[in-house]
Amino acid sequence: MDVTIKDVARAAGVAPSTVSRVIADNPRISPATKRKVKQAMEEMGYHPNVTARNLASRTTKSLGVVLPFSADKALQNPFFPEVLRGISSIAHEMDYSLVLCTGETDEEMLEAVKRMVYSSQTDGILLLYSQVRDPIQSFLLEQKFPFVVVGRPAENGNHVTHVDNDNIQASKDITKHLIDIGHERVAFIGGSPELVVTLDRLQGYEEALKEAGISVEENYKVHTEFLKSGGRSAVRALMSLTHPPTGLVVADDLMTIGVISTLEEAGIHVPEDLSIVSFNNVYLAQVSRPALTTVDVHIQALGTEAAACLIENVQRREQPPKRIIIPHKIEYRSSAISRPAPSEV
Repeated sequence: MDVTIKDVARAAGVAPSTVSRVIADNPRISPATKRKVKQAMEEMGYHPNVTARNLASRTTKSLGVVLPFSADKALQNPFFPEVLRGISSIAHEMDYSLVLCTGETDEEMLEAVKRMVYSSQTDGILLLYSQVRDPIQSFLLEQKFPFVVVGRPAENGNHVTHVDNDNIQASKDITKHLIDIGHERVAFIGGSPELVVTLDRLQGYEEALKEAGISVEENYKVHTEFLKSGGRSAVRALMSLTHPPTGLVVADDLMTIGVISTLEEAGIHVPEDLSIVSFNNVYLAQVSRPALTTVDVHIQALGTEAAACLIENVQRREQPPKRIIIPHKIEYRSSAISRPAPSEV
């Protein structure tokens, strides 16, 4: 015999209307009651008719997640699976499913997002990146469609809910660490200058140098998406300067591992010949040789906070935009060592 809402209500000791509200994820039902009802549903093998419920409430109980490029490329970087882990934990807890959206170009990604919005595939959208002049953010704002950005919006920051680190301060802190241990010739390798995170980390690097009275050298700044081909030659060019850097700030752990590999091919050893610091503190940073001194940006927390904000926006559309900053912490490991004073060299 099929289990009904009335059966679940009787087992949980609540009214059938309360079970219906739990199924609809009504925010007025307490977490304790939701847990009790869900436990009864699970024990009795009750599965609500999701399709009928969604048609009635005009919700999909799904969230769109937009990656910055194709899934193949994005998921190679441990940052994205980790942030997805945070998003998934909240989505699962709140009974939302996830729909991944990718594309090779901005145009492809915009078209995919438009399909999600116009066909009502999702209740809201998470953007796992922020870039300058982003057509997707502009479209979502025009449509008044719920969305949250992981990162700092380049435009309309006061109108967009976003979850980020203070990447300018984080970059200042990690660059200052190299300066404090004796490095005056410090270079920077970042990703695409279209990405706001790259611009913020570059700004923090420059501010740290200026505050220490060290001039910012243009030929010490390199931008590359993947450290193959062009990236490899850029690193070699950096190290063949008349006065090569002794310290290097790299904007991403995965990129850093590529840098170290390129340096080893050129006979340059880390940290003996060149100290390197990085960002994100992915698992690879801990097990690489040498282990990376890196900024822990608490990736999973970025995902959980972003998902929680989006679900709140979906359920209560009148919510004002929020800016949530996740604190960062430097993990000191063996990829950066003190530079002897000139008289000691």
